[in-house]
Amino acid sequence: MMDRVLVTGGAGYIGSHACKALARAGFLPVAFDNLSTGWAEAVKYGPLARGDLLDRASIDAALAEHRPIAVMHFAALSLVGESMKDPGKYWRVNVEGALNLIEATVAAGIGNFVFSSTCATYGDQDGVVLTETTPQYPINAYGGSKKAIENILGDFAAAYPLNHVIFRYFNVAGADPEGQLGEQHQPETHLIPLMLEAVAGKRPALTVFGSDYATRDGTCVRDYVHVSDLVDAHVLGLKWLLDGKGTRAFNLGTGRGFSVREVIDAARTVTNREVPIIQGERRPGDAVALVSGSARAVEELGWEPKRSTLRQMIGDAWTWAQQPEYRE
Repeated sequence: MMDRVLVTGGAGYIGSHACKALARAGFLPVAFDNLSTGWAEAVKYGPLARGDLLDRASIDAALAEHRPIAVMHFAALSLVGESMKDPGKYWRVNVEGALNLIEATVAAGIGNFVFSSTCATYGDQDGVVLTETTPQYPINAYGGSKKAIENILGDFAAAYPLNHVIFRYFNVAGADPEGQLGEQHQPETHLIPLMLEAVAGKRPALTVFGSDYATRDGTCVRDYVHVSDLVDAHVLGLKWLLDGKGTRAFNLGTGRGFSVREVIDAARTVTNREVPIIQGERRPGDAVALVSGSARAVEELGWEPKRSTLRQMIGDAWTWAQQPEYRE
């Protein structure tokens, strides 16, 4: 019988890719999801446990039924702009939900926990390549809620045998290279899928938020990582815990940032089409530049971000977006 891993948010974009990576590594992923933003069709590699992190009883039931050896926690609200307008929603859903999950994990005697955190915990630190030791000063409720969960995990690890790996990652992009999974948020807020929808004529234009940032072309700079590379790191993190190596935090990025306009230029090359653009104002809560130093993940986990080039990420996303069954 294969070892099971409970994957919260397993019907979502990153969670479903993680389920595929876990299955390939010999685990049986159990997708725990309320399907509020995820898709039942994305649960392809193991069972779906319907439940909500704000409902402790549903977590306890899933853990009791499936008896996983570890929990991999992706489920969260993740829209920076929304978190600035409705911070209470982010603190309630993200932090209360994570606390329920962590308490249930401990109560079930599970000692391995992989947490999907974010570079937003670092805040806006321009000109700094962010490493795991960079001070964390989140500037929005999304980043603040994730930082709070990191703190909760630290407190629980001091009180209980709960080893955990924290992944702080940067802008996730791309789609499953085999075309089985992709990005399909409703509503969509991420740059690359929005851009490709504009290219395909599914929306009038891409709005570029801000043109006067202190960057090489005035637009925000971000470090992009391919979703397949990202979830490979999560499997390595799980194996790290199962090997008894203990609690650790890792950044996941490439160490190179691209501006919004550079991403648009790359899309023109990949799709051989024009990208219609509307110039918008800055959005509250957007950092100027976020670039990762990921040497620790490379050196300690043996992680290799093989597909994390703009051409590959945009190309895989473009292939997914052109499929007839792609959700609109």
